[in-house]
Amino acid sequence: MDNQSSDEAHLRRALRLAARGRYRTAPNPRVGAVLVRDGVVVGEGWHRRVGGPHAEAEALAAAGERARGATLYLNLEPCCHHGRTPPCVEALLAAGVARVVASHRDPDPRVGGHGFERLRAAAVEVEVGALAREAAALNLPFLTAKALGRPAVTLKWAMSLDGRIATAAGESRWISSEPGRGWALALREEHDAILVGSGTALADDPRLTRRLGLAKGPILRVVLDRRLRLPPEAKMLGEEGEVLVFTESEDGERRAALAGRGARVERLPRVEPASVLAHLVTRGVQSVLVEGGAEVHAAFVASGLWDRAEVACAPLLIGGREAPGPIGGSGVPALAAAPRLENLSVRRHGGDLLLSAFRAGTLDDLLARLAGV
Repeated sequence: MDNQSSDEAHLRRALRLAARGRYRTAPNPRVGAVLVRDGVVVGEGWHRRVGGPHAEAEALAAAGERARGATLYLNLEPCCHHGRTPPCVEALLAAGVARVVASHRDPDPRVGGHGFERLRAAAVEVEVGALAREAAALNLPFLTAKALGRPAVTLKWAMSLDGRIATAAGESRWISSEPGRGWALALREEHDAILVGSGTALADDPRLTRRLGLAKGPILRVVLDRRLRLPPEAKMLGEEGEVLVFTESEDGERRAALAGRGARVERLPRVEPASVLAHLVTRGVQSVLVEGGAEVHAAFVASGLWDRAEVACAPLLIGGREAPGPIGGSGVPALAAAPRLENLSVRRHGGDLLLSAFRAGTLDDLLARLAGV
C-alpha cells in the first residue's frame, strides 16, 4: 500500500470512529483520531460526548510512549484553545507526535488554522485536505453554524412510490413501514431542533419528541405559525422540552394562552426561513430537521437555505390529482431552475427505500469557506 492509500485508510478509520459520537457531542464536532507508528496503529479514540475528552486525548492515552514519532490522523484540525478541556495541540507536542494528517480546518474562530500553525512552528509535519468532503458531510451542523452563521437544515419526508405524502383526503398515517418510522425517529436524535408548519401541527397534532434515548435531553420543537393557530390543547405542549412558535400575529390573547401552556412565542415581521434560522442560531441551534408540510418544504427550497434531504419512499401507489406531494408552492418555472442534489445514497430499510442526498454545492461551498478561515 502506497503512502497516500495508507493515509486515506487511516483517515477513513478516524471518520468511522468520529461517527460513533453522532448523538452526544453537540455543540462540539464529531472527531475521531488514529495514531500510527511504523505502520502499526498504536492508539485511537473519538469524542464521545460534550464535556468529555477530545479524540486526540483518547488516542494519546491509548498510545502512551508509543505516540512519540507517530502520525496522527483525524478529521478536523486539533484545537489550540482552552475550553471544557485543555488544548489538544499542546498535548500532541508534549507527546512527541511527528506528523498530523487532517481533513480540513476548524472554522471556530478560536482555532481557524492556528492549530496547524502551532504544530508547524514546532516542526511537526502537517498535511490537510484528504477526505475533506466526507469529513464535511459528517460535521455538517457544526461547520454550517460556524462557517455560514446558520443552522444546517435537513428536509425530511415519507412518500409513496408515485410521490405523494398523503391521500387526497389527507390521510398520511402510515405511508412508511415501521422500520422506516424508526429511521425517522433516529433522525430526530441527531438534530437540535425539529420544525413543522402550523398546517401539519393542526392536521396531525404531533408530539415531535425524541423516543429512542440516543441523544441527551428533549429536542427543541419549532412551529411556523403566521396566524397563531396552534391550539393550547396541542399534544406537543404536554411533552417535556421547549416549544418555540414563530408568528406574525399580534393577538395577545392567543399568545398568552400558548405561553400559559409553556410555549415561547416569538413575533417576527415575516416568518420565513432566513429570519427563523437567524433566530435559532442565536439560541445555539446547529441543526434543524424540517418535517413539513409541503408549503414549509417549498419555502426552504425556494430560499436555498437547506442542505440535505432525507426521504423514505414506500412501495405503494396513492394517485389522485389532489393528493399532495412533498414540496408545495408554485414550483420552478423550468427544469433548468430546479435545485439539483448530489451524493445520492439509496438503501433498503424494511420495505422502504431510504434516499439521502445533499443540495448541490453544499459541501463545496463549505470547504471553500473553510479554506479561507
